[in-house]
Formats: sequence, C-alpha cells, structure tokens
Amino acid sequence: MENVIQICNTILPVILMLAIGMICRQTKLLSREGIRALKSVVVNITLPAVMVNAFAAMDYSGKNIILTLMMFGICILAWVLGKVFQTVFHMESRFIPFLTTGFEAGMLGYALFMLLYGSDRISDFASIDLGQVLFVFTLYKILLGMNGQEQISAKKLAAEMFRSPTVIAILAGVLLGATGIYDLMAGAGISSMLDACTSFVSAPTSAIILLTIGYDLVLDHIPWLAVGKVTVIRIVIMAALRVLAGFMVRLAGMGDSLDMALNVMLILPPPYVLPVFADDEKQREYVSSSLSVMTLTTILGFIVLAIFM
Repeated sequence: MENVIQICNTILPVILMLAIGMICRQTKLLSREGIRALKSVVVNITLPAVMVNAFAAMDYSGKNIILTLMMFGICILAWVLGKVFQTVFHMESRFIPFLTTGFEAGMLGYALFMLLYGSDRISDFASIDLGQVLFVFTLYKILLGMNGQEQISAKKLAAEMFRSPTVIAILAGVLLGATGIYDLMAGAGISSMLDACTSFVSAPTSAIILLTIGYDLVLDHIPWLAVGKVTVIRIVIMAALRVLAGFMVRLAGMGDSLDMALNVMLILPPPYVLPVFADDEKQREYVSSSLSVMTLTTILGFIVLAIFM
C-alpha cells in the first residue's frame, strides 16, 4: 500500500497539471498569449536557475567528458538511423531523422527527472544533458538549415547560442563547477546562498511546464498512420540506444544514478523548436502532431518509470 501511495504521489501531480492545462485551453481561462508568456518565464528565468545549480554541482571528472561525447555520438547515431528508416519505409517528410533524434530536456526532461528523483540529484541528469545540448545547438540546427536550403554560418550559430538564456546558464554553471569555484564556495559555507536562490526561482518550473504542455496537447485531426509510424520508429531507436548507452556507462564504471538519468532522457520527445523549421503548413502540422503524440508517449513512459523505479 505504501508503494502505491508513493507511485501516486509522483504520477498524480503530472496528470493534474496536464489536466489543468487542457481545462485552461477549453475554458479559455488562459489565452495563447498567456501560455507564451508562461513559456517565456520558464525558458528565460526558472529553467536557467535549474541549469546553473545542476551544472555547478556536477562532477567534472574525465568520465563526464566521456559521457558528453557519448551523448553527442548517440544523437548523431539516432539521426543516421532515422535516415535509414526513412529510406527503408519510403517516408517523404524531410523531418523524419530530426524526429528520431534530440531530446526536449529543457522544457520537459528536468521537470520529470526532479519529480521522479528529486532536485538533489539533478546534476546526474545535467551530465547526460550536456552532450545532447551541444548536438542540438550545433549539428542539429546546421542539418536543419541545410535541409531547408538556408545557409547557417558559424557566426550566426554562435550568436544564436550565446543569446540563449539556457546556454548562458549552462556556461555559468560549468564555469562555477569546472573551475572549482562552487567547491570553494561550499567549503566556505556560502554555496547554500546560491542554492537557496536557484531553488526558490526554479520552484515553479515543473508545474508551469506541465501546464503549458497540457494546454498544447491537442490530439484532434492528427494523421495517426503517419505520426504513429515515426513515433514507433523513434521508440525502437531509443530502445536500442538505451541498451548501447547502458553498456557504455557500465563499461566506463559509472554509477546506477546515470542509468536513471538515461531512462528519463531517452523517453523524451524531440526538441519543441522543430516546427519553426517546417517549410509549409502541411509539414508544420505533421511535425507538431508528431511532437504531441511523442509527448504523450513520454508521459506514459514517465508513469512506467514511476511504477518500477
């Protein structure tokens, strides 16, 4: 009975906030502009606070460098496998390989990880996230631009990266952690002030993210056959990569906590920014529908993890 209560304590807040988001859309309690404002608060304020603390507290040993390279390589492999599946099944959309790689860690992953394992272990998830963040902000966007016939220069890409509050927060956290400044602050007993500030600012992150996802979770008029096909392909690819990543983590002698972080990372949907790159309305609807269904499968995966964690 106690185990059932613990599972419900983890799952019910997620379901509740998703439901509130859906109700806000149906009753027009919140407008689309209001949801955009909430997303802006998360992306520009609360989530960067999570990032600063997570990357400051992260262990910057050689193993984590290997982990970063591993996740970068996994993202490339997922893209290549997506290309292979696209060819084998004669799928027309140029977005297929982009729907099979990359992870929406910022707007969903950190929230789900904290609900499952607590904010005190968030640095484990950050160590997994760093490699895929580098992939999404570099190679992923370059490939998207090439497919869309848009020339993306290194200067333009760097400018876009360094204007992102998320990237700035990650760099600040890495600076504090990798240089040992955070450890010095902890030794002097003043790191608790940074922790208190970031914890206070980041507190509403999970609730706001889930509310906005619930608001956007519209399953009407979805081309289920096409979307279902790419969703199953992503699940198959992620299942195979989970086995590969788990083997590599154990080979490198890393702990079980990274297994937990991998479990959350590899159930996540692709980056939510993807529809912005869609060429036309039909492609935009296809990508948006795919993200909605993949987000739903992520929530189902979260429930499975909550039951068996």
